[in-house]
Amino acid sequence: MIEIKNVSKVYKNNVIALSNVNISINKGEFIFLVGPSGAGKTTFVKLLLREIEPTSGEIYVNNIDINKLKRRQVPYYRRNIGVVFQDFRLLNNKTAYENVAFAMRIVGASSKEIKKRVPQVLSQVGLSSKLSSYPNQLSGGEQQRVVLARALVNNPVLLICDEPTGNLDPETANGIMEILDNINKSGTTILMATHARDLVDRMKKRVIAIEKGVIVRDQLRGVYGYED
Repeated sequence: MIEIKNVSKVYKNNVIALSNVNISINKGEFIFLVGPSGAGKTTFVKLLLREIEPTSGEIYVNNIDINKLKRRQVPYYRRNIGVVFQDFRLLNNKTAYENVAFAMRIVGASSKEIKKRVPQVLSQVGLSSKLSSYPNQLSGGEQQRVVLARALVNNPVLLICDEPTGNLDPETANGIMEILDNINKSGTTILMATHARDLVDRMKKRVIAIEKGVIVRDQLRGVYGYED
């Protein structure tokens, strides 16, 4: 699913963000990416999204060598990846339904497909009764569920979550994690960058820890800060 081979990223100011990283992720895995601020997690995510390119090394996602993608090919590559951000990034002038439908429209889905799929995915995240609600009428947890629905609506093979519970209270965060766990059990590969120690410790998924751009731990059924 994901193969990262000898990848390093050095920014123009000579800051080493990642150094000789090697990771293999299988289809259907749930991965927590952890580490202190500045460890390299954001760079890792941006490389997978092809927002930036590595200084050296190879990155394969779903058997695609993404380093060799031409600029015009990148948007098509990203259609297979769902992304959930901490700060929601919803369109405030559109309802929950319209926000999710927009993600389908930009990939050329038909009106018939949109009318069928959008209610399905909003129901999947527990928002069947909120289709006509605007973001400012939704709680933080509900907004994040809309973001999840938007990320899932085009059936991505990979879901990348960048601190998806960072702005949520513990109870709401637990609800989001339950949804993510169910999504993963349906076959979607999930990579989640997070500082949420309690969630990581409770979920017992694979944990990849980064410090100063180096992978310091890669542990199945791991915890946030130490081996069990």
